[in-house]
Amino acid sequence: MDMTGWVRGLRAAVLCAGIAAAAAPAGAQSIGGTYDVAGTNLDGSAYRGTAVVTQTSSTTCRIKWTTGDTVSQGICMRNGSAFSAGYSLGSAIGLVIYSIEPDGSLKGLWTVADSEGVGTEILTPRR
Repeated sequence: MDMTGWVRGLRAAVLCAGIAAAAAPAGAQSIGGTYDVAGTNLDGSAYRGTAVVTQTSSTTCRIKWTTGDTVSQGICMRNGSAFSAGYSLGSAIGLVIYSIEPDGSLKGLWTVADSEGVGTEILTPRR
């Protein structure tokens, strides 16, 4: 191969790599970090706080929410654009399911075992 053919091949490879990187799904981004929390309780009252997500593998993590004087912790899992967590809140067990939005925020619904209703929650990444 002459030098011109080699340069064309290199340009094509670089272009393909750039297109592949731009087309990479949001699932390839890290979910770890600190988030601002805004949500509604099962009774409709509002709450705010912070959440810290610590990745423990490419698909699993730990999460800790602090809302006022309340701290809850759990394990979490990511699958594509879905993110879910099981957590303990005192003696109660809960579940939250989020959708990972294009801007990196997490929009979710949550509940606590043996309780009526569903709460809402948005986690916004701190930049």
